[in-house]
Amino acid sequence: MRMSLLRAPLLALGFGVMAFGQASPVPGKVGIIHIQNAIIQTKDGQKAAADIDAKFGPKRKDVEQKQSELQQMEQQARTGANTMSDEAKMKLTRDIDQRRKQLQREMDDASAELEQEQSRVLQELGQKMMSVIDHYATDHGFVLILDVSSQQTPVLYASNTIDITREIVELYDKAQSGGAAPAAAVPTGAPTGRPAGALPPAAPKR
Repeated sequence: MRMSLLRAPLLALGFGVMAFGQASPVPGKVGIIHIQNAIIQTKDGQKAAADIDAKFGPKRKDVEQKQSELQQMEQQARTGANTMSDEAKMKLTRDIDQRRKQLQREMDDASAELEQEQSRVLQELGQKMMSVIDHYATDHGFVLILDVSSQQTPVLYASNTIDITREIVELYDKAQSGGAAPAAAVPTGAPTGRPAGALPPAAPKR
């Protein structure tokens, strides 16, 4: 049993498909964004990840210590199987079972609390990010922006030249620092296309 604390786990957010900009008969631009990457890379996202790690770090260490103690008890039961009395073996078995159940409850509670905290932070940062994306799309003539950070995205291929993640991160940090958000240009350069990648899924609860 191991307890997984998502450091930037801030990575469990997906916005699906998003469209911005006013309807217009004139063809507009299409872009992609890695929302999860964008949020993590902002200064607010990095600070939130550090705060979550600091808050849940002590609990993680406590769980790891209890895991180590449980493993030692299990090792003791295996090595002493032929030398311990039946009564001693039964007592040790009961103690191991009780500790294992207690540890599992603590891990489940900590995971639920962590998930709740992450969701709160992601909701808060996500709303700010959406505002930045909305303004960027309108200012630069985008009619469609797709989030490709989710494995469920319908996008199978996208060129690097339409990825606006970096621009959105810069505009977000600029806006949060109180400065005027400059007009960011769409990436230019050789069309080095690649499949639109998706971030790995959040670690499963154990």
